[in-house]
Amino acid sequence: MWQFEHTITTKAKAETIWKLYSDISTWTAWDKGIKSASLEGSFIQGARGLLQPAGQEPLPFELTEVNPLHGFSDVTDIPNAGIQIHFSHVLMEAAGETRVTHKVTIKGPNSEQLGPKFGAHMVKGIPSTLEGLVALALDKESQNEA
Repeated sequence: MWQFEHTITTKAKAETIWKLYSDISTWTAWDKGIKSASLEGSFIQGARGLLQPAGQEPLPFELTEVNPLHGFSDVTDIPNAGIQIHFSHVLMEAAGETRVTHKVTIKGPNSEQLGPKFGAHMVKGIPSTLEGLVALALDKESQNEA
């Protein structure tokens, strides 16, 4: 198993961030590592979609947990590589701030061998993805105040 986690604290509201999470069409705006993303149906547990990382083929994913205003989890199975990539996105509000945590865990028979290779891109990308998410949320909130 291989894993990486990154947390950022922001003044953006969990509600605003949740709207960005649950609207798949915004994912490419805050995650520059994603070329395209789509979901079959509503943003609910069990929903399936396609995610195309930049420079790669589209990968199927499934929402494994959806907890509105608190976070969601998804899994991408890569059977040819013998790994599963589990993402967890967690929101926690306290004292007028929101803690946003993104965690990736790579499991499967080849995770020890392939985890660091697949994960290296994520270690670089997740912090900037969080920065993009928070910046977009704050921008949307400032537009609503205007």
